[in-house]
Amino acid sequence: MKHIIIGGDGFVGSHLAADLAAMGEEVLVADIVKSGHGHYAKVPFQQIDVTSAESVSAIPLAKDDLVYNLSAKMLSPIVTRKERHDFFWPVNYHGTANILAWMEKNGANKLVHFTTDMIYGHSVTVPQDETHPAKPLGEYGESKLATETLAQSYREKGFQIPIFRPRLIIGPGRLGILVKLFTLIDLNLPVPMIGSGNNPYQFISVFDCASACIAAWKAGFPNSAYNLGSDDPPPVKKLLGDLIAHAGSKSILLPTPAPLVKLTLNTLDWINLPIMDPEQYMIADEICILDTSKAKRELGWTPKHRDEDMLLAAYTEYRKSKDIRNQAQRSLAA
Repeated sequence: MKHIIIGGDGFVGSHLAADLAAMGEEVLVADIVKSGHGHYAKVPFQQIDVTSAESVSAIPLAKDDLVYNLSAKMLSPIVTRKERHDFFWPVNYHGTANILAWMEKNGANKLVHFTTDMIYGHSVTVPQDETHPAKPLGEYGESKLATETLAQSYREKGFQIPIFRPRLIIGPGRLGILVKLFTLIDLNLPVPMIGSGNNPYQFISVFDCASACIAAWKAGFPNSAYNLGSDDPPPVKKLLGDLIAHAGSKSILLPTPAPLVKLTLNTLDWINLPIMDPEQYMIADEICILDTSKAKRELGWTPKHRDEDMLLAAYTEYRKSKDIRNQAQRSLAA
């Protein structure tokens, strides 16, 4: 038995691969790119493109192998409205279809599959449990929701597919939209919030996502969906205020009228000049808290990392990378 991690060179996948290898498990990473991760000294890598059924079929697969699908196109980089369908669906939906068909052909039936909390859309209940209505606000959430329907059709054939719906995944190794925030703080500029900032905005640590995969394996790949989020997320203004203080910045938090900001961002989006994806800003002032009690109860999983710590870790990495770049530029100038 081996663990095959599709998209295993990415943010969550690379941590999962390292964790499984450290446990003495046989691991194969399959991805379209290969980075310089240290665990490749003992973890083999196979280059694939999930949008190609032929490429996926080239991955060696035995009946007792376990598969983790972490391949995805996400909300970073920002793409225009007219580009979104062709950006998200080939990897998110058709890639998943290729993986499931490859597994069925080879007689393997155990898959951990990641979707997103973005399938829920606007908050109807707080907290949101796994029965919350699914009404995505854009192509990303729609493409991911479609994979859940696809997964269900394979469950009916005897597949075992636990599905994870994480909040925004943060931690060292991915910055994404956080770069804009960190840049404002470094420049001592005002940091605008959509709304008052009194609402908590939950994250999930990359380390806790990796541990959830291992928990699903240990629990026998239960056929169910599970929310992933941190415990006790603080209000946005406290989270950002603490980050500004940590950075020693003179930035101030700037509350804004949420309806007006959303109208402005929607207008920019309609004319193909997006600053943020609608799936991000349309819920930015809402209380979006995932109920993770089901994962805790059925998988024995518990998030161990706080939002505050992961945001500071991401900022520390940003500063380190920026300092390295600045030093390199000074060396070239000299």
